[in-house]
Amino acid sequence: MGPVESGSTIELGGKVAILTGASRGIGEAMARAFVRAGAKVVLAARKLEGVQAVASSLGDSALAVAAHTGKEADCVALVEAAIKHFGKVDCLVNNAATNPHFGPMLDCEMGAFDKTFEVNLKGYFWMIRGVVRHLQSRSAPGAIVNVASVAAIEAAPMQGVYGMTKAAVVSMTKTLAYELGGSKIRVNAIAPGLVDTRLASAIVQNDDLVKMVKQKTPLGRYGQPDEIAGGAVYLCSDAANFLTGHTLVIDGGMTVC
Repeated sequence: MGPVESGSTIELGGKVAILTGASRGIGEAMARAFVRAGAKVVLAARKLEGVQAVASSLGDSALAVAAHTGKEADCVALVEAAIKHFGKVDCLVNNAATNPHFGPMLDCEMGAFDKTFEVNLKGYFWMIRGVVRHLQSRSAPGAIVNVASVAAIEAAPMQGVYGMTKAAVVSMTKTLAYELGGSKIRVNAIAPGLVDTRLASAIVQNDDLVKMVKQKTPLGRYGQPDEIAGGAVYLCSDAANFLTGHTLVIDGGMTVC
């Protein structure tokens, strides 16, 4: 009964987590939820001002770092800054994302196409590689959570390139879960439905699109950032010690229809 009891509580006491895209929206909500659960957090965003405001409100449990995760050097520096400040990293939440093109997939300009892949996919890969190498260097278990999207598992009209990157994130999650299981590093994903964030503003601010989403969603509404954060806390906690390679869909039931 020992292992079951020790892993039964959803809390993060003693853990250090890096969260990207943490200056607002889902990332900010996750940062606050992680600190409430007892974790120390390293919060990253492209602009220091926004993420510093979040970190300052969380006190000594949080460190703000400016990092553009679409650049490999920034990802390396972010992991190094976390280790230097808190001495270790136990968890990573890849949340930073971009969606510069809203429209038919074939109309996407290559600049927007490349930017979407750099941030949404390459950035996740670079962050995972840095954290995994750190965990393996100290023979420590760890947890990685990749924020994907329901656009990864359904058609994503008007958001096709974004959906492509999120589908690749789910694939990467499964493969890394398989490859890293022997190191006791768990890799899971979260697939949010429509959530009220700036990234989703093109949909949330369009009454016709919101009406379509509500009609398709059993709970009859779109989500709020706080409603996604709990999933990340669970996946990084010891309560999820036997869970890896999974994509947790949090969408108000939209994808069951």
